[in-house]
Amino acid sequence: MAIVTIPAEMRQIKDITEIKRFLADYDIEYDIWPLEDRVNPAGPAEDILAAYKPEIDVLKEQGGFVTADVIDVYPDTPNLDAMLDKFNKEHTHTEDEVRFILQGSGVFHVNPGDQPVFGIEVWSGDMISVPLGTRHWFDLCKERRIRAIRLFQDQTGWTPHYLSDAVHEGYKPLCLGPAYLDGTNGVSS
Repeated sequence: MAIVTIPAEMRQIKDITEIKRFLADYDIEYDIWPLEDRVNPAGPAEDILAAYKPEIDVLKEQGGFVTADVIDVYPDTPNLDAMLDKFNKEHTHTEDEVRFILQGSGVFHVNPGDQPVFGIEVWSGDMISVPLGTRHWFDLCKERRIRAIRLFQDQTGWTPHYLSDAVHEGYKPLCLGPAYLDGTNGVSS
């Protein structure tokens, strides 16, 4: 289950009801999808997409998504750092960013602009939908591993639109977790 961390407030939210309520204020959808006995999360992408077809179809109908795939990232993925550089800088998209985490973990940092930056650490079983236009960036956790279902409204996939006034450099690049609240308010020195 996710953890929401608001570094400037030295606060974490771990209760699922509170997480959903907090994220709803920013139009971010969060849910937990079943993993056990559904499909092997390490199995072929086709099997995973077939096993989650009912959930994917609902999201497609609700959000206008036209395609889904499975991304699979390991620490030894070729050109991993270059790939991560596309995600770990503050940006927006012209479509919603929907991810269902099958394996591994990562953190979506969100910059609401008029409120403190917060992080949403996601693990296996977490489904998140970050609305289009939301200022955010994504980092992998220290094991540098993630496998997730992604949905797209455009078959070519999403394009990040980087921001000239981005704040991502002032925040720790890896997952937040309980150790994140170390008195620095999340700002790196």
